[in-house]
Formats: sequence, C-alpha cells, structure tokens
Amino acid sequence: MVASVHAAVKEEPVTYTDGETTMKGFVVYDDATQAKRPGIVMVHEWWGITPHIHSEARKFAEQGYVAFIADMYGDAKTADNPKDAGALSGSVMKNPKAMEQRFNAAREQLAKQATVNPQRIGAVGYCFGGAVVLNMARTGADLAAVAGFHASLGLNTPAPAPGTVKAKILILNGADDPFVKREQYDALKKDFDAAKADYRIVEYPGAVHAFTNPEATELGKKFNLPLRYDAKADQESKAEAAKLFAANLKK
Repeated sequence: MVASVHAAVKEEPVTYTDGETTMKGFVVYDDATQAKRPGIVMVHEWWGITPHIHSEARKFAEQGYVAFIADMYGDAKTADNPKDAGALSGSVMKNPKAMEQRFNAAREQLAKQATVNPQRIGAVGYCFGGAVVLNMARTGADLAAVAGFHASLGLNTPAPAPGTVKAKILILNGADDPFVKREQYDALKKDFDAAKADYRIVEYPGAVHAFTNPEATELGKKFNLPLRYDAKADQESKAEAAKLFAANLKK
C-alpha cells in the first residue's frame, strides 16, 4: 500500500528520428512498479498529438501498459483546422513507406524503454491513427494486438498474404460515421478474410466520428463536421479494447 501512495503516472518526452526528420513523442507509464510490462504504440488523430491522446495514454498506463505516443508528422506538428489536418494526414497516407517508417521508428523507441517487455507490443490508433495501425497490421508488423477507434479505413498497403497478419485486430467504429464507407468495410473484410486474419468489427449505433474524444462535439460545431463525443460508445469501446489487450499482451 505504501508504494501506491507515491506511485504516479509519468509522462516523458522522447526525441527520436525518422531519417532526417526529428520526431517528438512521449512515453507514459506508472512508476509504481519496476517490472517490465507490455507496450502500446499510440497513433494520434489527424489533428496531431492532442490533450485527448495524452489522456488516453495515461489510461493505458493505469491499466499496466507503457504507452508510447508516436509522432507521425514530425516535430510534433499539430493542426487547429480541418484543412491543415487533412494536409498533414494526407502527406503520411499518400506515402505508405513513410507511414511504415514513422510507425516503426516509434515502435523501436517503445521497445527500447527499460520498463517494456519488447516481446509484448500492441498498437492503438484514433481516426487517422486507426488507419495507420490497421495498415501496419496488414504489413505483418510485429504486433500482438491492434485496436482502431473510429478508424478511417484508408487502406494504403498491399493486401496481406495468407498467414502474414500477426496481430489480433479490433475495429471500434460508429455505425453512423459518414467518413467510413460501406465499400471500405467490404474491401477490408475481403482482404482480411483472404489473409485468414483474426479480426473483429464492432459498430456502435448512433455514434459518428471521433466518439471517444470529449472535444469532438465542440470541434464538430466549430467546423460543421460530423464529429461528436458519445459517452456510451466511448465506455463500451474502451472496455472491448481493454479485453483485447489484456488477452493478447498480458497472457
């Protein structure tokens, strides 16, 4: 009990590189224990690294993981409007090699942390970040489990060959999210079925894009976009992700 009184979730900035580009991520962990624990690479929304992502990382740390907030844009760039956010996220999604390199650079940083068991690493992504982690699973990345919250389904990596997808995959999306088209679900299912991947899609009725982000409703009104926080879908999807990671990272 004494240890828990002094225990705290620590968040430390980590500067690393992808080629010539300086990346600025964060490692987040609970210092109550010195034991090595599973790691989760976290990939941000199209806005960049926001308070929402920091908050989510702290929750994972409290659940016994080391979270690494990846910087997918370089220099921790963020956007405060959809035009800039679209340009930043588009620059990554239009260049699948760069996307892979940036994700892998973050994964390597996470695996190097003294608090991490490098054999037990998963990934989670939100919106744009959801597309990134799903694409990384498609490439056969060394990940035990991957969860995408209100994941964009922009698939920019080749269809995986049978048996190459290592990660257990969970897609947690709003059933009424206009940003994700039915044909995108169909294409994703076709590819994952052919690859014999272990995946599950959960859709939350009434939920739209960005439903886990408490800032989403205000942003939706400000920019006239279908973004809205949904407390019920947020809670239920987090419970699903917690089960996925516990079963595949902590076993």
